[in-house]
Amino acid sequence: MENIGSITTLIVIALIILTIYLGVKVVPQSKVFVVERFGKYYRTLNAGLSIIVPYLDKVAHRIDILERQLEAQKISVITKDNVEVELETSIFYRVIDASRSVYRISNIDQALNTETSSVVRSAAGKLELDELQSSRDQMNAEIAKSLSPSAEVWGIEITRTSITDVIVDDATKDAQRQQLNAERNRRATVAEAEGQKQSIQLKADAEFYKAKKEAEGVKVAAEAEAYSIEVKAAADAKQTALLAKAIKDNGKPAIDFEIAKRQVDAIGQLTASQNTKTLVLPSDISGIFSAFSALIETLPKEKK
Repeated sequence: MENIGSITTLIVIALIILTIYLGVKVVPQSKVFVVERFGKYYRTLNAGLSIIVPYLDKVAHRIDILERQLEAQKISVITKDNVEVELETSIFYRVIDASRSVYRISNIDQALNTETSSVVRSAAGKLELDELQSSRDQMNAEIAKSLSPSAEVWGIEITRTSITDVIVDDATKDAQRQQLNAERNRRATVAEAEGQKQSIQLKADAEFYKAKKEAEGVKVAAEAEAYSIEVKAAADAKQTALLAKAIKDNGKPAIDFEIAKRQVDAIGQLTASQNTKTLVLPSDISGIFSAFSALIETLPKEKK
């Protein structure tokens, strides 16, 4: 009887331990547990310690909620300008509703690959090859936006999409290389023409500046000459006025003096010339000096 009692006690203890084991669940931080009751979804256990009803409830699925990356896939597409290329894409996602991820779809990765292929072909068909290579960010955004409705139904969130490479065949590469060389030649021609244009413009500006400065020099010279003439005219006018006053005061001697003065100036200019070898003076040269003497005699004593 004692043996039977001991066995019973052990069975009870084992049953209690099993009940506690089945009823207490510790969920890791990176996972969630999907609990079913009688084969039907009951609730989701988040990270931490949770208690379920033993023998009625069971953990049917342990779902990893960390961000996942689909295996990179190469998708053949035809661009708007009828060029066939391959796009290598990567999709990142994470589970946000564990129940839908297990009850709405059986293979998330395969479903995402199929949906991604359709979306990428549609997006790439709207762009030409050159635009496709330079508009990856735009395509990534469009892919993520197009996948979001399906992802929400499946209980997942598309975190990132990435077109990692654009693969073209050799013939297309040769055509692109020729196009690139043609574009470089065009840019070189444009740059050379632009340089010639700037050179001609600078030369024209320099000639205009030179002409302007020469015109300003002519203007300054003309103004200087006009000023010289004006000063000379003023001096001549003053001299004429003084001569007129002298004639008025002294009469004929003043006239004779002015004539004699001009004759002396003329003789001085003749003698100063390098081409003058022989100088013939008038016989009445002494009259000139006589005129000087006569004029001096007629001047008042204080003016002598």
